[in-house]
Amino acid sequence: MPRGGGRRGPGRVAAAACPAPPPPSAPGFPSARPRPASLSGGANCGRPRLCSGASAALPAASMAAGTLGAGLRLCATVFLLDMAFSKGFVQDLDESFKDNRKDDIWLVDFYAPWCGHCKKLEPIWNEVGLEMKSIGSPVKVGKMDATSYSSIASEFGVRGYPTIKLLKGDLAYNYRGPRTKDDIIEFAHRVSGALIRPLPSQQMFEHVQKRHRVFFVYIGGESPLKEKYIDAASELIVYTYFFSASEEVVPEYVTLKEMPAVLVFKDETYFIYDEYEDGDLSSWINRERFQNYLTVDGFLLYELGDTGKLVAIAVIDEKNTSIEHTRDFQFGHMDGNDYINTLLMDELKVPTVVVLNTSNQQYFLLDRQIKNAEDMVQFINNILDGTVEAQGGDSILQRLKRIVFDAKSTIVSIFKSSPLMGCFLFGLPLGVVSIMCYGIYTADTDGGYIEERYEVSKSEIESQEPTEESKEQEPRSGDALVPTVQGPKDVLEKKKD
Repeated sequence: MPRGGGRRGPGRVAAAACPAPPPPSAPGFPSARPRPASLSGGANCGRPRLCSGASAALPAASMAAGTLGAGLRLCATVFLLDMAFSKGFVQDLDESFKDNRKDDIWLVDFYAPWCGHCKKLEPIWNEVGLEMKSIGSPVKVGKMDATSYSSIASEFGVRGYPTIKLLKGDLAYNYRGPRTKDDIIEFAHRVSGALIRPLPSQQMFEHVQKRHRVFFVYIGGESPLKEKYIDAASELIVYTYFFSASEEVVPEYVTLKEMPAVLVFKDETYFIYDEYEDGDLSSWINRERFQNYLTVDGFLLYELGDTGKLVAIAVIDEKNTSIEHTRDFQFGHMDGNDYINTLLMDELKVPTVVVLNTSNQQYFLLDRQIKNAEDMVQFINNILDGTVEAQGGDSILQRLKRIVFDAKSTIVSIFKSSPLMGCFLFGLPLGVVSIMCYGIYTADTDGGYIEERYEVSKSEIESQEPTEESKEQEPRSGDALVPTVQGPKDVLEKKKD
C-alpha cells in the first residue's frame, strides 16, 4: 500500500520563499548613513547638508525596507493560510461522535489541552488530515478533547495522552508506533483495508515484496490453520500486513514441504511456520514481524520486549551488522547512549555492544575487545553458553534501585530544564511539611508543660491533705493530757451532793 509522503493535494497553497533584501554593495541600495556635511556660503551657510548621493540613498532604503516588510507579510499570510487549510481537514469531535461514528472509518487523536506531547503532535496531525483527504482515503481524521468528553474517552479505553485510535465499526485499534506522518498514514491504510489481502498473480506478489519489508502470507485452502491465521491477523494487523495466495503464485525459489502453510518474507529470504517447533501462531508472528537488523529507539525497544528474543544493540555511530544467530537474537543499533544509560542505570561508553534480555530485564556487557566479526560471534556464543555474567534483573533490590534512579533522574531533569519550577515544585511541599512538623512539635511541648503543671499541682494538693488531716488528729491525741473543763451543770450537781 502506498505510503502517504510526498504528495500534494489539489488546491494546496505552496509555501513561498521570503524575498531577501539585496546586499548593501548591490546597485540601487547605497548606504543610508550620511557623510560629513560640507559648509558653503549662501542661504545654507553654516547648516549641515547631506551630499546628493546620501539624499538619493534615503528613498532607496525606504523602498528596500518596504519590500522586506511586504515579503515578511506575505510569508506570514501564506503560513497562516497553510495552517488553516490543513486544520480544515481535521474535524473537532464532540458528544455526537459516539452515535455517528459507525457510519465511517475514523482516525482519532484523543488529546489534552495541557499535554506537551499533544501540542507537538498537532502540526503532524494536521498534515495527516490533509494527506488523507488529498489521496481520497475513506478514513476521516478527527481529534477529541479527552478532558472535556471524558466519558467517551473512557469508553474507548483512553488512559494517556495523546492516544491515537482507528475506529472501524465496533472495533478500535490502538496505534503504538512513532508519531510521524508517514507511519501514521501507513497504519491507517493497513488497518482500514481488508484484514487478509489476496495476491492473485506473481506480478502482484513481486509488487508486494518491493513495497513491504516484512509481510506474512497464507498459502492453501480452507483449513484450521487458516482460521488461526485470521485470528492472529485480527490481533496483529496494527503491526504488519497479512496476505493469502495460491501455490501457483508463490515464487519459484520458495520450497513448501506441506500444505497449507504460513510464511514470513523479510530480509530477502523467507521462513516457514512449524507448529511443533514454533508453538502458537500468534506468538510466532509477533516474534517474526521485525527485520533482523533495525535502528532501535524507545518505541521499538518496547515492542521488542514481547518477542522473547535477546536484543543485541550496538551503541555506535556507524552501522555494523551480523547475519549469524538471527533466529535467537534481534540485532540493531542505537544512535547515542542516553536512552540505554537510562535503561541500564549505568554509564556506557560509545562505541560498545550490549545484549538485553527483555523478559527478565537482564543485560550482558562485552567481556572482550571486539576487533572483527569472529570476536562478536564468540561473544554471542558465550552468552548462549552462560559464560558471560548477566547483570541487572527484576529482583526486589533492582526494583528499589530503579525507583531511586527514576526519582533522581526526574528531579535532575526538572532542575536542569527549569530551576525556578523545580524550586517551586519541591520547595513548596517541603515548606508545608516543615511548618506542619514545627506545629506538631510546639503543640506537644505546650501540652507536656500543661500536663507537667497539672501533675505538680495535683501532687501539691495531695501533700497538703495529709498535713491537714494530721492537724485535725493532734487535738484528739492530746485529750488525755489536757484536763477537760467542766460545765456549769456538773458544778451544780456536785454542790447538791
